Amino acid sequence: MATILVVGGAGYIGSHVCRALAGRGDRPIVFDNLSSGHAHAVKWGAFERGDILSASDLDRAFTRHRPDAVMHFAANIEVGESQKHPLKYWNNNVGGVIALLNAMKRASVKPLVFSSTCAVYGVPELVPITENEKCAPVSVYGRTKRAVEILLGDIASTNDVRFAALRYFNAAGASPDGDIGEEHCPETHLIPNALKAAAGLGDEMKLFGTDYKTRDGTCVRDYIHVLDLAAAHLAALDRIQVDEGGYFCNIGTGKGASVLEVLSAVERVTGRAVPYRNHGRRAGDAPELLADNSFAREWLGFRPQFSDIETIIGDAWLFHRQAWRV
Repeated sequence: MATILVVGGAGYIGSHVCRALAGRGDRPIVFDNLSSGHAHAVKWGAFERGDILSASDLDRAFTRHRPDAVMHFAANIEVGESQKHPLKYWNNNVGGVIALLNAMKRASVKPLVFSSTCAVYGVPELVPITENEKCAPVSVYGRTKRAVEILLGDIASTNDVRFAALRYFNAAGASPDGDIGEEHCPETHLIPNALKAAAGLGDEMKLFGTDYKTRDGTCVRDYIHVLDLAAAHLAALDRIQVDEGGYFCNIGTGKGASVLEVLSAVERVTGRAVPYRNHGRRAGDAPELLADNSFAREWLGFRPQFSDIETIIGDAWLFHRQAWRV
């Protein structure tokens, strides 16, 4: 049994990772200030309420639980908000990781799985995207994640940390029993908003751009089920327990669904229409983002099991129906 400090473990992805850790016999410790996470999602392991920017909060958790490794999910993630409040994002997303790394060094803990993003690539030159693609993020959010990747590489060169930076594509879905799922506020992600529109609880969907050079004119994205994402984290954790240095690894499926295809799938799964209206393109939206999963298959043995779009939407719909009582 390993003890894993899951920073941001009360959030969407962190809570699913905690569930997966406990399911295989590890001991997750949730460290979260509940600014965007949820106390009701802390169901697996102990809870340490604390702020990642507080050295005393971090030291208390490390001293009390003596973790073998750390997973980091405590970032601000909304691209639009990052453009309006860049200092908030640099302070938490980069400053928070610096505080965490210092606490890890004081506690002599080296393994770290870091939640990164495909936003570090910006608008890629080649699709599917390999880890060798040039990193040119176009948002403050993406730049903060890339800054942490550079930081981790610098520190790994001194052997003070062993890390895996997992570059997610579009995390989606929920636990199949409807127990935990996506609960962002505000919610900006396509699938939960499409489900809300289908349930008659939200505004009509806005389609930002219908003239891209894709199969139906709308943006194509690579959706990865949160269960598959959690499995990738566990596999990465196992590798960095023994591997020195650091790794950057795409986590996606290599297959994409367009915005219109997602809306059609929502209608099939729910049996309800999704009202929408066309709008112009948003600045910075790439026409197509798909992962090349070759390195994840080689390094982690990673093969998604749950990430077909209808399974993703079906699991999300079960969770949201229970939450919304529809």
